Amino acid sequence: MSPHDRDGARLAPWSLVYESFDAEHEGQREALCALGNGHFVTRGAVPWAAAGGPHYPGTYRAGLYNHKTSVVDGQSLHHEGLVNLPNWVRVDVGLGDGEWFSLERAAVRQYRQELDLRRGLLVREVRFELAGRRATLTERRLVHFAEPHLAAQQLRLEVEGEGAKVHLRSWLDGQVTNGNADEYRGADGDHLEQFEVAAPGAGLLTLRARTCGSRLEFALATRTRVFVEGGEVGPLEPRIEGAEAVGLQTCVELQTGGRVTLEKIAALYARHDRTIREPLEAATRAACGADDFEALLPAHARAWAELWDRFDVDVEDEQATTTTLRLHLFHILQTVSPHTIGLDAGIPGRGWHGEGYRGHVFWDELFVFPVLAYRLPELARSLLLYRFRRLPAARAAAREAGLRGAMFPWRSASDGREVSEPRRKNSRSGRWIADSSYLQRHIGAAVAYNVWHYYEITGDREFMAEHGAEMLVEIARFWASAAEFDPARERFVIRGVGGPDEFHDAYPDAARPGLDNNAYTNVMAVWTLMRAREALELLPAGARRLLVDKLGLGDDERAAWADITRRMFVPFHGEGLISQFEGYERLAEFDWDLYRARYRDDIHRVDNILEAEGDTANRYKVSKQADVLMLFYLLAPEELRAIFTGLGYAWDDAMLARNTRYYLQRTSHGSTLSRVVHAWVLARCDPAHSWKMLREALGSDLGDIQGGTTAEGVHLGAMAGTIDIFQRCYTGLEAREGALWLRPALPDELKCVSFRLRHRSAWLSLTVRNEQVTVRVDDDAAHAVTVRIDGRAEEVAPGETRTFAVAPARERAVGECVGSP
Repeated sequence: MSPHDRDGARLAPWSLVYESFDAEHEGQREALCALGNGHFVTRGAVPWAAAGGPHYPGTYRAGLYNHKTSVVDGQSLHHEGLVNLPNWVRVDVGLGDGEWFSLERAAVRQYRQELDLRRGLLVREVRFELAGRRATLTERRLVHFAEPHLAAQQLRLEVEGEGAKVHLRSWLDGQVTNGNADEYRGADGDHLEQFEVAAPGAGLLTLRARTCGSRLEFALATRTRVFVEGGEVGPLEPRIEGAEAVGLQTCVELQTGGRVTLEKIAALYARHDRTIREPLEAATRAACGADDFEALLPAHARAWAELWDRFDVDVEDEQATTTTLRLHLFHILQTVSPHTIGLDAGIPGRGWHGEGYRGHVFWDELFVFPVLAYRLPELARSLLLYRFRRLPAARAAAREAGLRGAMFPWRSASDGREVSEPRRKNSRSGRWIADSSYLQRHIGAAVAYNVWHYYEITGDREFMAEHGAEMLVEIARFWASAAEFDPARERFVIRGVGGPDEFHDAYPDAARPGLDNNAYTNVMAVWTLMRAREALELLPAGARRLLVDKLGLGDDERAAWADITRRMFVPFHGEGLISQFEGYERLAEFDWDLYRARYRDDIHRVDNILEAEGDTANRYKVSKQADVLMLFYLLAPEELRAIFTGLGYAWDDAMLARNTRYYLQRTSHGSTLSRVVHAWVLARCDPAHSWKMLREALGSDLGDIQGGTTAEGVHLGAMAGTIDIFQRCYTGLEAREGALWLRPALPDELKCVSFRLRHRSAWLSLTVRNEQVTVRVDDDAAHAVTVRIDGRAEEVAPGETRTFAVAPARERAVGECVGSP
């Protein structure tokens, strides 16, 4: 990756820098420069603009959703989504007789915007001419990482030449709607009601409102102060703008070469926050009692420094790659952080950075958990409890479907019910079309996978006994009841589901949606049944007895699970090719060359293209993301071999290369996760191609390779997935059997990768090269760490540094996986 991306960003070691304003890409930059602390996030929009044109200010509180019904295309549409909260950063700046500054009105001489990743600080500097005067406007902004309810903003205006008159207005603006995501603009975006605004004095502004459907009350308070060289300006004059916005204004006379500084401190509270009487009082007290900007900054920077000590990943001689990984870590930690612990919030697919996917929680956590569990296991545990608290809703969903156990929803929000919508808008055709993504029952396997691997990394038996085993058992029960015995095959089958590849949701010309025997779903069902049995054995006898009694789990039920793990059907076609689903081989081949020429290579969303042409992706061997390859992404080769041979299917060493080559040639990468998965599986058979695919994945948001979607929120799963490739894939890192297993296989382009992690309460530092691994266990570790390299077990004691020689990576079938559509 070049130090410059395609959209004008410059990557310094700890900064993302833009040297000019670009209206076309401003939405993307607002998401990439968003600031948050795991409690709330504010987009990096300019302070002087309301929503409209290239600008979209937005503030989102973790897990604060609203539900309502809109009329779309003549039909009622029930939807639940993340709520855009009032705009606390809005500030107007005027010169002379009141000509208000904007990038459109002013003659901009220089524009610079820097996201300081190390300190979590957004800095914007604009040199301009307006009303015949030259001036420089500088903004600094933070969302506090030590005080989760606070944010702060500082604007400084310096006017060149003789004295000048400057007008300032500071706003708390509730005139906001949800309109960030193009797909949902046909739906009613008004989510707030019962506004109360006030300017009670002492530079304070307050706003209280609630969501119209979920009736969630929240409050914002800001404290604004204005300074000139002679001291503080005041009092500020209140200004009311309708029932939903309140402001403060002042006019100051600057001396020659003078400057004026506006400082704003904001506080956000919601009714369900802890240790408060009510939100408005809490927000007002917090804003009044907060330090000024300069005093808030050191504690904020220290909190970030503590996290960077745990999370930073360094790639030798690859500054741009290292910075991109830091940017990805930065946005993960702004979405879920230590402040998320105890909140009833999951991991949204697009962060809390915009309204893409309505802020819903999908399976993207599958890609995020390995980054968190190795560094902040307390947070991973809390996020698993988001799922555990929704176990009753998942049980109810299974019962409603005539099944047992727990059926988790594909899209989750406030209470654990399915919030997938029956229709979605095709941006290419403009039509609303049926959406059957709710049939992706494999979400349960993702929850189970996260539970199990959290335990493997942490050894947290208490969590397994109190929460984890119950989730695993109930998900296993669901798969056991979803699997039907087919006498003709003498095998179990799972019918009417969807896989991770969302281009296929039905058979061609079928009257109803759903596919039979999706390979990924069936294999992960087997894996879940195996892990549930293993989890029960891990429990102390007393805890196991209590759980078995609570769930009414009999020996006959567990025996049935074992039978399914030996006789699940998995479809194959050709020579050792796993079929994406039963009947996949009967689909037509897709004419990639024709469509690339017709649409100038912009064919990532082939499904939308075909629908706009009156066709459907269901007719073709074309994938958004190859879900068969997800098996190779999640499960180690020996694990897959054991499952398939246990099912009675032949397995050989060429399975990975053969299937990777086949599906890579039939995948459009319509999901940002696709390149992550392909980079991972290619690492085992074609490392050069893996490195190429990884570099493309690193540009998912920086390059906005999905054609404008980053403006609606970052792609959190893809961000985490790129980090995990360096962390686990290229190093061969696994937490298994109480030890850390390492099997480095770095591509030739990658010299060395270094990072820290926590394994079963011990912190250690890893430096990994192809020929050697250096392990340093922290002095204060409670125990030695067992490291397994090249099949041998080694103990590294607290305070010890050891370097292990590594045998050359196994000969790989380089070139066998090469090929893309």
